Amino acid sequence: MPQNPSETELMLLKALWREGRMSAREVHDATEAQTGWSFSATRKTLERMEGKGLIRVEPLHGVKTYLPQAEKLDVMARLIQNFASRILDTEGPLPAAAFTGSRVLDKDEIGDLEMLLAELSKEDEA
Repeated sequence: MPQNPSETELMLLKALWREGRMSAREVHDATEAQTGWSFSATRKTLERMEGKGLIRVEPLHGVKTYLPQAEKLDVMARLIQNFASRILDTEGPLPAAAFTGSRVLDKDEIGDLEMLLAELSKEDEA
């Protein structure tokens, strides 16, 4: 299982989930306004993310491209469960209604996320 992304790694991962395969330059251009990073900082972060199992590298026409390795809903469920237990000190999953209006999750994904959160909650109880 991949490690959880840091807040800034999550920005890059969201771009990859949204756009799919991208070069380092494309990832940088898509996230520069949010991160304020130099291109070399973006490349270094992508390397770190590969090591964490969050993304994978595939050459395409001689250019390194990056693809998400970690599934969006799995990552979101782990981060949400971690937040709920660590910050909110809750026992059990957060309701799916908490994610209505998300720009990252669509309606179908919210239902799937609710199931993943329930599964993670059962694992935490065991």
